[in-house]
Amino acid sequence: MAAVTVVPIEGLRRSPTAALFEGADAIPVSIFVTVYERGQGPQQHQHPYPEVFVVQTGTARFTVAGEDHVVEAGHIVIVPEGAAHGFRSERDDTLRVVSVHPSPTVLQTDL
Repeated sequence: MAAVTVVPIEGLRRSPTAALFEGADAIPVSIFVTVYERGQGPQQHQHPYPEVFVVQTGTARFTVAGEDHVVEAGHIVIVPEGAAHGFRSERDDTLRVVSVHPSPTVLQTDL
């Protein structure tokens, strides 16, 4: 039986708002765990694969291919492969979003 791997999120912190797990050779998936206050969020960018977002708390304004979508906690957003996208915390409550990349490393082009 294979050993279980447990990775502390704090050890993956890239900034005060984001932690990144990249599966690399272990698993072909990468995950961002993010926390944003009002007006914060990632700038427009794109990936050569689809991306899945889980909005855990708060409200986000996703801009995908030029269209805005206001998404509250308890929803999942799927952004198609190659679509320009970004999001911002829309309200005063803390926005917590987990994003899943079907890739062993994050491949991103900032726009």
